Amino acid sequence: MLNGESISVAETPLADLSVSTMIPGVCASISVLQHVVAEIAPTSVPILILGESGTGKEVIASEIHRLSDRRKGPFVKFNCSNMSFDWLLRTEMQPAANGNHGRHDGTLLFDEVSQLDLEKQTRLLNLLPDGERAVSSSYLASRIISTSTVDLSERMRDGSFSEKLFYRLNGICLRIPSLRQRKEDIPHLLAAFLAKYANLLGRQPPRIKSSTLDLLVQHSWPGNVRELENVARKIVILGDDDLVVSDLAANPDPKVPARRFPGATHVNPRTLKEASREASRKAERQLILESLERTHWNRKQSARELQISYKAMLYKLKQLGLDEGRTAGKD
Repeated sequence: MLNGESISVAETPLADLSVSTMIPGVCASISVLQHVVAEIAPTSVPILILGESGTGKEVIASEIHRLSDRRKGPFVKFNCSNMSFDWLLRTEMQPAANGNHGRHDGTLLFDEVSQLDLEKQTRLLNLLPDGERAVSSSYLASRIISTSTVDLSERMRDGSFSEKLFYRLNGICLRIPSLRQRKEDIPHLLAAFLAKYANLLGRQPPRIKSSTLDLLVQHSWPGNVRELENVARKIVILGDDDLVVSDLAANPDPKVPARRFPGATHVNPRTLKEASREASRKAERQLILESLERTHWNRKQSARELQISYKAMLYKLKQLGLDEGRTAGKD
């Protein structure tokens, strides 16, 4: 896993690890991502995080730093679109926390590394150790994490991104799914954001109508998790989800048929906790089904793959209505 390969978070098997709790979500791909982050965080391998704007790439980078042996050092963000390398080198050479002068041993985040021009790419390449030469004071000492909203392999093909730099940065590649690819997480994320801003503003988390949840799940979320967080903050500030989601209803995704959403007097509200629990059950059912398909419905083998006991597997199959038909006699 640590030799420059690209991890598809939807296909990586689960491991027995101290799982990240700061990357929110209950869908299968996010569950596996949490395990992968916990596994790679203690290493020093450079990490490339790819994903659309607003998917939480910086949150994941920060969580990798928090779980690493470098967490006592600084987490420094370098904005590749407008910051100079002189600033970077001054930051890298700041006095350490113990008062001694020298390079820090924290984490350095290159945000939107695709925006570096070729000259800056060459300069960055010369600052990174390549594993063949001894590390010296001319190299960056920080653990390197890079992010990009574009696929850098395409930039390499058109000659706008250095192939050598790509492979130097791409020790591990994490591809973050968009929010429209993980819609079962929307109730869970919304509940977390409502609680966050209600706490900051000293208010009670508002109840959300079923019609509002329907609209939020159908929305295409071009701004991804960041857009959902903004919606949650507005709901808490205004105290009325109708006032906020009316903008979404008035500007629906062109690929989704328009719908009318009734007002509060015509629906029975349900709690976000209930919606999150339902989404979690759906995600668990999907994960078990995928395992059963891979093992040709061998329940014992699937239990081992999912790292649960055979008894727990049988209970979950019965609970999810999967204990009949193809599962019979396949052990």
